[in-house]
Amino acid sequence: MPSTRDIRRRIKSVKNTAQITKAMQMVSASKMRKAQQSALAGRPYAEVMNDVLSEIAAVAGESRHALMEQRPGKRRGVILVTSDKGLCGALNSNILREASKFDRDTTLYITAGRKAAQFVARTRRQLKAEFTYKDTPQFSEARAISKFARELFLSGEVDRVDVLFTNFISTLNLKPVVIPLLPVGEIKGVSSDVKGEAMSHELTRSGTEFIFEPSLESVMEAMLPHYLNFQVYQVLLESRASEQSARMVAMKNATDNAQQLIKDLTLEYNKMRQAAITKELLEISSAAMALG
Repeated sequence: MPSTRDIRRRIKSVKNTAQITKAMQMVSASKMRKAQQSALAGRPYAEVMNDVLSEIAAVAGESRHALMEQRPGKRRGVILVTSDKGLCGALNSNILREASKFDRDTTLYITAGRKAAQFVARTRRQLKAEFTYKDTPQFSEARAISKFARELFLSGEVDRVDVLFTNFISTLNLKPVVIPLLPVGEIKGVSSDVKGEAMSHELTRSGTEFIFEPSLESVMEAMLPHYLNFQVYQVLLESRASEQSARMVAMKNATDNAQQLIKDLTLEYNKMRQAAITKELLEISSAAMALG
């Protein structure tokens, strides 16, 4: 049975832990607001990009870009996006559980985030490239990831490229999702699950004729890479917003649990102290009666 001194030491230790988790909660809350604002601010532009590309794809006819080539093969490239650090609840474990469902033999991984690279190395899967991105994702970081994925697809090493990441829906609702990136066919935005409807749809045509300058091929040559770059950029923003939200919630839960543990230990300490005082009083009373 622990002594009162042991309980005091444990209370002090838990209080120190609670101070650390409280500080981390406040830092995560500040970063979470910025990350959420960035993710939400990018969604309208992503939706417009999807609509424009849907228009182009609808009138393209036989003019097909190499990035739109549909292939029957089963070789798949997966851009796996996770966080660099832990202490964010089940965020990484949920997305890595989804990543483990892909066929080990036919899947090549492009990782963004240290936890993703560690998972691929630990499970002995095929890693083609490892990228990092900052707390505030930069467009140049997304462009590098997108460029590598395009080269992998155009070289024929993979027949399709998907993105696996954690989609930010709300602070308490974070969902691992897989969206197709290549070939560019079905247009689906990263925020489609938030709205509850697919971004890809057949637009109603009224016989309107589109004129492309200088040509349809030139427009597609410029439009498709930028579309892919921004899709990956929006994925990084959504992932960071999810990470900071999960970390803030995890640190809040840890702080609440520490406070409850302190209350329980303090109650136990007071009971033991009261029992010790009562015992001493009984000994004094017994001695006084004996001396009588």
